[in-house]
Amino acid sequence: MSTRTFRITVRGVFDGLDDDQRAGLLARAAEHDVLRAAFTPGGHLSYDLAARSAFTFRFLDSGEEEEDILEASARAEEAAKAWLAERGYGFKNLRSQAEDLSQAPLGKRQRRAAAQRNP
Repeated sequence: MSTRTFRITVRGVFDGLDDDQRAGLLARAAEHDVLRAAFTPGGHLSYDLAARSAFTFRFLDSGEEEEDILEASARAEEAAKAWLAERGYGFKNLRSQAEDLSQAPLGKRQRRAAAQRNP
């Protein structure tokens, strides 16, 4: 059985930030810039607090069965909640979306490479 790779995106909105919390997030905004976003096992947070109070965590997980994506999504949401709670950041409207990369359609380059391997 092969391992499936899952990409999980957890989105939400910061809620009830005080001035110190907002200032702290703004001070670290460069390391959480969307242009540096990546799917990682530990999760990567991105936000643009100057534009809006929304945030996105990106997680990379894996499993053996198609159903494992549900557990991976639950782990990602819990990890996002724990990160926010550990820092005292309020949040609302938390939701997640997961993708099983083994089910993702191939891009143009991938189709060409596959065709060359299997003429």
